[in-house]
Amino acid sequence: MKKHIELLGILHIVYNLLGILIGIGFLVFLPSIGLISGDHIALGVLTLVGSILGGFFLVFSIPGIIAGIGLIKIRPWARILAIIMACIDAFNIPIGTALTVYTFWVLINDEAIKEFSQTPSKA
Repeated sequence: MKKHIELLGILHIVYNLLGILIGIGFLVFLPSIGLISGDHIALGVLTLVGSILGGFFLVFSIPGIIAGIGLIKIRPWARILAIIMACIDAFNIPIGTALTVYTFWVLINDEAIKEFSQTPSKA
């Protein structure tokens, strides 16, 4: 079960790093498109939309990376955080949904629950 937990942690990190890259892409490219257009209204709208979408991806990706690191280190709090993040990721069909199913399969398992309860809770 430890190998599944470690693999799940790695998958959460990779999946959320992609989310951070997408967020940075929104923050950089949408305002750039507005700047290239030369239209001040387009620049303002695309900057606003890029900031909102980029911020959304960044805000939801950072806890997923933290959960992945915690899973690799077998921290009890990481199990709960990963389950919460998996519920949010379920809406990203099909990859997020597949990660959610695997997260539930690994973490809502008697062996995993024992694994996380035996580990001392260190920060």
